[in-house]
Amino acid sequence: MDYEDQDGLRARSEQAIGELAQVLLDSNVLENAVAAAFGAREKALEAQQAAMSALNLPSAGDVERLERRLRSLSQRLEEVEDQVDRVSRDLGDIRRQIAADRRAAVQD
Repeated sequence: MDYEDQDGLRARSEQAIGELAQVLLDSNVLENAVAAAFGAREKALEAQQAAMSALNLPSAGDVERLERRLRSLSQRLEEVEDQVDRVSRDLGDIRRQIAADRRAAVQD
């Protein structure tokens, strides 16, 4: 098959696909089927949420919110740990300074 035959085949294929797509887009049957599928999906999601709620199980959204809150709490805890470390170092410096001052006062 030469290059021109491939181009012709490609052009005819693209035209056929385009015509099929247009027929599908113009089809009320397809439109109704898609609408019914989305309606069924929505009803299934509502039923799933109701069942999970009845069983007192968290939804994916609940789990995601909890995960975000835990990450936030973890970050805040790390900040508190850093502050405690700084205060501990400062307190150690103060204690060493007090001890040095006492030794100097005793030597005088």
